[in-house]
Amino acid sequence: MENKVPHVLLLPFPAQGHINSMINLAQLLCLAGFHVTFLNTDHNHDRLLRFTDIQSRFSPWPGFRFRTISDGLPVGHPRSADRFMELVDSLRTHMKPLFREMLISNRRELDAVTFIVADGIMMFATDVADEVGIPILTFRTISACSFWSYFCIPGLAENGELPFPDGDMNGLIKGVPGMETFLRRRDLPSFLRVKELNIPSLQFIWTETQNTTRSAGLILNTFEDLESPILSQIRSHCPNIYTVGPLHALLKSKLSNNNNSSSSSSSLWKEDNTCMTWLDSKPPKSVIYVSFGSYATVTRDEMLEFWHGLVNSQKSFLWVIRPDSITGKGEEGQIPAELEEGTRKRGFLVEWAPQVEVLAHPAVAAFLTHSGWNSTVESVFAGVPMICWPFFADQQINSRFVSEVWRDGLDMKDLSCSRETVEKLVREVMEGKREELRTSSNKIAEFARQSVGVGGSSWNNLERLIEDIRSMSFPLH
Repeated sequence: MENKVPHVLLLPFPAQGHINSMINLAQLLCLAGFHVTFLNTDHNHDRLLRFTDIQSRFSPWPGFRFRTISDGLPVGHPRSADRFMELVDSLRTHMKPLFREMLISNRRELDAVTFIVADGIMMFATDVADEVGIPILTFRTISACSFWSYFCIPGLAENGELPFPDGDMNGLIKGVPGMETFLRRRDLPSFLRVKELNIPSLQFIWTETQNTTRSAGLILNTFEDLESPILSQIRSHCPNIYTVGPLHALLKSKLSNNNNSSSSSSSLWKEDNTCMTWLDSKPPKSVIYVSFGSYATVTRDEMLEFWHGLVNSQKSFLWVIRPDSITGKGEEGQIPAELEEGTRKRGFLVEWAPQVEVLAHPAVAAFLTHSGWNSTVESVFAGVPMICWPFFADQQINSRFVSEVWRDGLDMKDLSCSRETVEKLVREVMEGKREELRTSSNKIAEFARQSVGVGGSSWNNLERLIEDIRSMSFPLH
């Protein structure tokens, strides 16, 4: 038995934030000596190969391999947030039978898959795993607090808190245990802002989250000191939880401990590293970093208001603007002269940036973010205060925890992104509340560093995860 090596298949939901976390976990499992298969969609794997050196990142581990599978969508499909359910429906219709056939064929191979880690919104994988007799763990790439709010949706519906009436968005929600004193209607995930409960996206998240209890355990990219009270609530329903975050930092810690420096980007966009040289030219804590992630979109009018606010704040700014992030572009070429001039003096625009490195740069003082979980936990680890402008899904609740629980940022949820509001909040985070926010941020960052160090909670939970995968792959009976 000692010579048997687990072969773990990882199945991420095909979106940047999910892939990032899953690839970091894949590399950690390689470091444990496991054989690992990373099952990516054809579309996203093509982008990985085009924009990264992902193959060389995993070259030290001959037991690692990429495999690809169709997501069922045509090549030109945008795969954007506003067409989320089209992707979901295609995955369930087209990917599920392909995944089943792949596993059945693989069982006849010498190095057969012995374990599956599937994204928590790919729960069809649990059906297939049960059918072919392979143990499975669920990996939710969102925060514990947002997962718990999803899990409580049935109770909210039963006690009449969903759907909520039009109007008072500041009414407190009482049906999410542990959040009764601060969770407002506006802080619930965006898909709960509905007048009926039979909306497909709501039903999908509701069902997928409840199905988490069917797997052998739940992996979360968080750490105990950040979300301990909410983790206690989740454990009453999902007792076997592995908190192994921040994963990007735990991976770096493990690589360092193993004298291995093989780590690189897993971005689906080409990173522009010239922004790092620009940051090198700036004084410490003088720049606000702006990025709305890999999925969120803004209208052209919103983009211009943010731009005016940043320029009017008189602060230096590094802004990531994806080519596909602006909807309703209209007159693309007509940028007001004052914005062009202000950007020449104090700004730097890129289509994509190496975010972890940017947040760690001494020049960065604050982060204007969409509050996606990867961005949030990366900012937490770097000790960088946030201004939160959540876009959809879990981001609404993440931003509430940033402002009201962890107190390491400001929440502009549901505020107009007018130039006046943007300027005011940028000045507030970099001047008015600077020391207060920095104190909170530094304290939480220290907890994060301890969690991923030798003997820390995330370090130990990863060790437990590795041993559990080993024992479930090769049960004694």
